[in-house]
Amino acid sequence: MREVRYLPHYTYEDYKNWQGDWELIEGIPVALASPKYIHQRTLTRLASVLEEALEECDKCDVVVELDYIVSHDTILRPDVSVLCEKVDDYILKAPSIVFEVVSESTAERDEGVKKDIYEREGVKYYVLLYPEKRIAKIYRNTERGYLKLKDVDTGKLVLELNECGIEIDFSKVWI
Repeated sequence: MREVRYLPHYTYEDYKNWQGDWELIEGIPVALASPKYIHQRTLTRLASVLEEALEECDKCDVVVELDYIVSHDTILRPDVSVLCEKVDDYILKAPSIVFEVVSESTAERDEGVKKDIYEREGVKYYVLLYPEKRIAKIYRNTERGYLKLKDVDTGKLVLELNECGIEIDFSKVWI
C-alpha cells in the first residue's frame, strides 16, 4: 500500500521569513510574478489619481502593495488599497477599496479566489483594471455579495467611502 503524503500547510509564521514576493492563500504559497511595464505604469498612475482624489479627505489613505493579513494562513498583497482606518505596519482589517491590475498570469486568481476572499472579508469595493483593454470592472459588496456596478473605460466614477466620496477619473489612469 502506498503512503499518502499531504502538501504542507503554511502560515504567517512561515510567510514572514520567505525571500521574494509571495502571497499565501489558505496555506498555499503563491509566487508573485515580476510585473511588466504596463502593469507598473497603470499602478503608479492609479495611485496618483487616487491621492489627488482623496486630497480633501483626511480619513482615508492610499497604499501600494502593502500586505493584507487576512488570517493566520492567508496574506494577500493588493496592488492598491484605499484604507479608511488606522494602519501600523500591515493591513489587518478589510480595506475600503482594493484595486488589482489584471494580467494574463493573474487573471484567474484576481477574478476568482482573491475576489472571493475580498468579498467574504467585507472589502466594500473591488476594482479590476485591465490596462491592455483600458477598462475597469467595479464591484460593490452588498448583502448578496459582490454586485457589478459597471465597466468604466475613460469615464469618471464616484465611490462613497465612510465620510468621503472619491471621484476616479479613469482617463488619467490608462497609458
